[in-house]
Amino acid sequence: MDKPALVIMAAGMGSRYGGLKQIDPVDEQGDILMDFSIYDARRAGFQKVVFIIKRENEQAFRQAIGERIGRYMEVSYVFQDLDALPKGFEVPEGRVKPFGTGHAVLCCMNELKGPFAVINADDYYGRQGFEHLYQYLTTHSDDEKYRYCMVGYVLGNTLTDNGHVARGVCSTDGSGFLQGIQERTHIEKRPGGAVYTEDGGVSWKEIDTDSIVSMNMWGFSRSILQELKERFPAFLTQGFQENPLKCEYFLPAVVGELLAEGKASVEVLKSTDQWHGVTYQEDKKAVSEAIRKMKEAGEYPKTALH
Repeated sequence: MDKPALVIMAAGMGSRYGGLKQIDPVDEQGDILMDFSIYDARRAGFQKVVFIIKRENEQAFRQAIGERIGRYMEVSYVFQDLDALPKGFEVPEGRVKPFGTGHAVLCCMNELKGPFAVINADDYYGRQGFEHLYQYLTTHSDDEKYRYCMVGYVLGNTLTDNGHVARGVCSTDGSGFLQGIQERTHIEKRPGGAVYTEDGGVSWKEIDTDSIVSMNMWGFSRSILQELKERFPAFLTQGFQENPLKCEYFLPAVVGELLAEGKASVEVLKSTDQWHGVTYQEDKKAVSEAIRKMKEAGEYPKTALH
C-alpha cells in the first residue's frame, strides 16, 4: 500500500483578506500557517506534500516554503490552470475565477499514486486532525464502497471575532458516518453562541456551536480522482449555461453525490483542536498570539520548519 500524501490547496487568492495570504508570515520567526500544518503532518507520518498552486505563483511559493520544506519532505507542485478542462470545453470569455476545490484536486491526477489527505493552505488545523487522517488512510482501503474520511471540527472552535464565515455543517448517523453537509455561507459569532442568515441578514437563526463542521480536511483513496474526472463534463455543461463566470466544482458536492448513490462512505473523525485562520486582516493578530502561546507551551519549536 502506497504511503499517504498530503495535498495542500493553495491556488486561491484571499479576496476578503487581500493578497496571497498563504505565504504571509504569522509570527516574528517568519513562520506561515502552512508551516504548522506540514510540521503536524510530518509528525503524524506523512512524507510527501503536493502543493496545488497557480502557475504564476510558483516562484513565490518555492521561495516562501517549498525550498525549506524540501529538506524535510518530498515536495511536488501541481498547477490549477484555468484552461485545464476536458476536450470540447473552453474557458468562458471574461472568466478569471478558478473552477473550485474539485477541479483543484482533479489537477493532481498524474501526481498521486495512492491515498491522500486534502487541506486548505490558509487554515491552522492542529495536531489531532493529521493524526486521525494518517491513522485512517494507513488502515482502510476501498471494498464494496470507496472508504473516505473527513476531520470534523466543533463549530465554536472555528469562528472569528471579525466577521462572518462559511461552514459546512455535518450530519452523521449513529456510527459517525457522514450523511450530508449543509452549507451555511454566513455564520456570525454572537455573545453566548452563533447565528446564521440565508437572506442577507433580513432574518437570523441560532446555530449550535457544538455542531460538527467541515473545514476541508479530507482523506481519500485514489478512486476520488476518477470520479472527479468523470463528473466534471456534466458539471461544466450545466455551469457554463447557468453561471459561466463563477460556477465552481466543489469537492464536497462530489462527495455528496457519491454518498447519495451509495458508492462511498465517509467516516467523520472529530477533532477538538482549536482552528485558526486568517479570513480577514484583523484575524492575523489573534492567530499570531495563539501561535506564540503554543510555542511557549512547547507544542511547537521556536521555528516550525526553518
